[in-house]
Amino acid sequence: MSQHAYIARQPIVDTEHRLIAYELLFRRSAAAETAEVETDLDAGVSIITNTLCNMGTDWLLKGKLAFINMETPMLQSSFSTLLPGPHVVFEVLETVQTNPEVLERLRELKAEGFRIALDDFHYFPESEPLLPLADFVKFDLQHNSLEELAGKVARLKRHPLKLVAEKVESQAQFEACRKLGFDYFQGYYFARPENLSTRVINPSQSTVLQLMARVRAGAELAELEALFKHDVALTFKLLRYINSVGFGLSCEVHSIRHAVSLVGLQPMYRWLTLLLVTAGTHPSAPVLARMAITRGRFCELAGQEAMPGGDADSLFLSGVFSLLPAMLEMNMNEVLERVAVPEAVADALRDHGGIYGPFLALAEAMESGEHAAMESKTLALMLTPKQVSTAHMRALAWVEQLGID
Repeated sequence: MSQHAYIARQPIVDTEHRLIAYELLFRRSAAAETAEVETDLDAGVSIITNTLCNMGTDWLLKGKLAFINMETPMLQSSFSTLLPGPHVVFEVLETVQTNPEVLERLRELKAEGFRIALDDFHYFPESEPLLPLADFVKFDLQHNSLEELAGKVARLKRHPLKLVAEKVESQAQFEACRKLGFDYFQGYYFARPENLSTRVINPSQSTVLQLMARVRAGAELAELEALFKHDVALTFKLLRYINSVGFGLSCEVHSIRHAVSLVGLQPMYRWLTLLLVTAGTHPSAPVLARMAITRGRFCELAGQEAMPGGDADSLFLSGVFSLLPAMLEMNMNEVLERVAVPEAVADALRDHGGIYGPFLALAEAMESGEHAAMESKTLALMLTPKQVSTAHMRALAWVEQLGID
């Protein structure tokens, strides 16, 4: 499976050219200019996975709405409800047949806070029931003359919805649509779709399957937390997911156990199912994953010796996330823009600062075999060589039991 995730976004602006939303578009490569979709379900799963897990809603949307194309299979899928309702507009394509099942599904999505857009809407008796559920109606300028648009706009004015003109390619078209009463605009006149990519680390398929089985069985939080600790990618994706705009939390979550408890078992199962689609049979970088988890466990164990009652979860994250730049092929500041960690953990990751940094520095010195550095850092933490050696051996033994590679 590809080691990169791709998505395109095209701005949607108001009458003053102010950005109000992005339409998110499926892409197979960084250079692709069209969707090249094999199946609608595959494209939908890719968009949701990249938005939630690989790129993150905060970084991708910058606080704006996301318009996402929906064919019937994706509309009916439980994956769609993993997205952050207040920030997502489901764009119902003109190919979706209006029937009682679709109408009921749209009502459910509206009740959960999602908004609905009708793409390239045409007046037919069977499509009329869609209008009371719609927040936006989009018209393609390549498929409608200005005379046709004038009639359609006049007919829609009795409904409390916003009109979007798409494929606007000139100032003359923009001015004409604005005079007709359109609220928002999208097209090459404003911006072409911007292709975005990011390095992806996929979780171990076996760990995802284990977690799904334990979630289904209603396992205790401690057991689920332990399984998450076995996989760097899962921990990274969980914290990104829980701190996304969709949860609307008043403060960031930095604890694995707290994150698991907030997500809830049923949403957790749906989220894991989504990850299973993109998970490999092994972590994308087994050697780095093993080293990262060993670091995390060592920092946790050494911290228990030096500062009893200290935050074991933050010590673990300091070690595990220290190798994310190598895994994701980006610098640490870029990593920290995409996942929420306590400030003390961020200090450790940036420059070995704060209360956790010295433990990370000691772990790295041990890996490199720098004896002088190991001695000075052990002394600075007021640990004995025996305590450090024991913590290191226990960390190695723990990771060996996980069978990561």
